Amino acid sequence: MLKEFMYATDPKNEHLEDKNIQSSTTPQALDKQTQRPRLTGPAAPRHAGSSRTRILKASDTNEHEETKETVLSKTEETKPQMEKKCSCPPQGTLNEIITNGAILFMVWCVTWSFSGPEVLPGGSLFGLLIIFYGAVIGGKLLENIRIPSVPQLPPVLGMLLAGFTVRNVPFLSDHVCISSTMSSTLRNTALTIILVQAGLGLDPQALKHLKGVCLRLSMGPCLIEACSTAVVSHFLMNFPWQWGFLLGFVVSAVSPAVVVPSMLRLQEKGYGFEKGIPTLLIAASSLDDIVAISGFSTCLSIVFSSGGVLNNLLSAFRDVLVGVLVGIVLGMFTRYFPSRDQIRVQKIIRTAWNIFQPLLFGLVGAEVSVTSLKSNAIGICVVTLSLALLVRISFTFVLMSFAGFNFKEKIFIALSWMPKATVQAVLGPLALERARISAPHLEPYSKDVMTIAFLAILIAAPNGALIIGILGPKVLTRHDPNKMKVELAGLELH
Repeated sequence: MLKEFMYATDPKNEHLEDKNIQSSTTPQALDKQTQRPRLTGPAAPRHAGSSRTRILKASDTNEHEETKETVLSKTEETKPQMEKKCSCPPQGTLNEIITNGAILFMVWCVTWSFSGPEVLPGGSLFGLLIIFYGAVIGGKLLENIRIPSVPQLPPVLGMLLAGFTVRNVPFLSDHVCISSTMSSTLRNTALTIILVQAGLGLDPQALKHLKGVCLRLSMGPCLIEACSTAVVSHFLMNFPWQWGFLLGFVVSAVSPAVVVPSMLRLQEKGYGFEKGIPTLLIAASSLDDIVAISGFSTCLSIVFSSGGVLNNLLSAFRDVLVGVLVGIVLGMFTRYFPSRDQIRVQKIIRTAWNIFQPLLFGLVGAEVSVTSLKSNAIGICVVTLSLALLVRISFTFVLMSFAGFNFKEKIFIALSWMPKATVQAVLGPLALERARISAPHLEPYSKDVMTIAFLAILIAAPNGALIIGILGPKVLTRHDPNKMKVELAGLELH
């Protein structure tokens, strides 16, 4: 027994066992059936443990080889993708540009076969094409300009400046000529799309639970700015009262094209989520546009009618009443048709607006000529806009004082209610077109209205977007929307 114990603990014997293990792992010692080393003698148990160790090492080696193969295969897969970016024919954005260019050329050829000189330089279709693609390029350029710590500017500003450039660059203005009939038709179509889109943008639940503050926010600032613009333009620009109110409803509308995307970005990050501030402003922006367009239509019928003021007011009231009744009937129909599971209507309106938006802002920019502006017109127009906007901001702050918001939130809502773009682009040229057709002696007033609408977009749209993007994260309370879901029914807003 002692000899066996000494034999088991002798280091020399362990060295001998290691030699036996090494010799047993030679190819000549492999078992014929299992192809593993044949175990013999007292070293068999230790050899089994070494075998397991070697199997683990072999498995690690195999895993390492598989990892290398996976990395190599992924590298080989990425090589063709890298080659595709620089391959011929081109891929990606360059391919899309070439494809769209080819489609445009084919459409131009088909149109030329029907209309002839209208698609050549100097024709209306050619000018419309230049305005459209110039506005698209201007919007894309402004959309891709990213300045660190500065919010993104609205693309409609680039579209407006593109049309302004086409009109005032000598070489382009000589070859771009659009008939007034075509321009008027496109603007009326854009107005219809805006009204439909405003109706589709209304949230019934938000209107139901925030109806008090939403109605005050959508009607109060719009009406007070229209009245203040009428007063300021009457004494500062010598506008008649009817033209002053017409101008007031042109500039008093807030732009959903600026407000809605800015509020959605804040809502996604959780700013103002607890009190529903983004939802409130999104819902109220659509109602604000409806109020402004209704007031403008009433003033337009008064300005260009030959009857008395009382008859004009009665006819305007009749038009509004008929519009409400027709709207109720159509609303009851559209409540069931199309059904809620069909979103085709929204897609059609969205696609149509993507086409008419560049045309609208490009045409508005093309209506403003630098040579036709008076020397002091821009300064007076800017002062009129600034005073009316100051009254609007102050009145909005007062209206929100009894709605359950704190001081910083009221400041944010008041300043966020200033961007102007879409409605001004639609309503601004309408008075000018009506004056050219039926009352040429009123054209100077209509040109001033057009100029102020252009300046309102140029000033209020980028400044409003910057104020919302910079001031929102600083003054609004942030809550994680994924962890905290606040129901609108629980909001104590009156």
